[in-house]
Amino acid sequence: MLANAEVARDFLVLGQHYKELVASLLASLEMPATPLQVAPTKRGNFPGFDPSQIYLIEQGSLAVRYHDRTLYLLEEGDLLLPDIAGGREEAAMVQYSSDIGATLNAYPALEFMHRVYRDPAATRQWTRILVTYAGLALRVAAAHTPADAETTPGFELYEAGQDIIRQGEYGDYVFHMSSGTAEVLVDSVVVGRIGQGEIFGAMAALTHAERSATVRAKTTCSVAKVPKEQFTELIKRNPATIHSLLVDMANAIVNLNQQLVSLRK
Repeated sequence: MLANAEVARDFLVLGQHYKELVASLLASLEMPATPLQVAPTKRGNFPGFDPSQIYLIEQGSLAVRYHDRTLYLLEEGDLLLPDIAGGREEAAMVQYSSDIGATLNAYPALEFMHRVYRDPAATRQWTRILVTYAGLALRVAAAHTPADAETTPGFELYEAGQDIIRQGEYGDYVFHMSSGTAEVLVDSVVVGRIGQGEIFGAMAALTHAERSATVRAKTTCSVAKVPKEQFTELIKRNPATIHSLLVDMANAIVNLNQQLVSLRK
């Protein structure tokens, strides 16, 4: 297996071990194979691909693609294990193609598995192959994943009545309510509430402006504090954080509007 990204040296060692396990298993099964010549294929599965077969790459290589992204390459000595967990829609399927062509040996998957599970030694070997394959796939996934932002939040406990942030102060932190509830006050008037799981204090931290409101604990609150620099990096890398922030801001605006309507009555 060849990763389509920079990987650690242990990936190469594990890949060689994987091929040795595959070769040993196939030798013990003594199962006849059907040779298949694969022509160069840029998109979609190669002609003749059959998801009911297990393939061994004898020569050349195959690209493993998902959502139009090449995840890794299968090379000589690797097994192609069809993605039987995927959906029927083409966009949701793992696909196998080859830029240069390849020579494969095909084994009927059902007969292959019957032979494996008839022999306890082969079963143990097959288990080792699957575990090793999973280790390779995990390393490929890690190589394709950007390094996480190193957020080092501090946790603080606030008793009911204590101010978590104060109106008019400058914000160096963004907060996440781990547990408890708090009230939002503008000029000492309650204009909203913050509950468990909500992010608050982001606007002042991101815009370098003064805090527009005071947040005061209504019950005992456990709050995570993230430095604004690290929070900025986090939202660049994690769209889910942006979504959560937008939802919380929208809720805050709705609550503020409701309070304004109540004050006008």
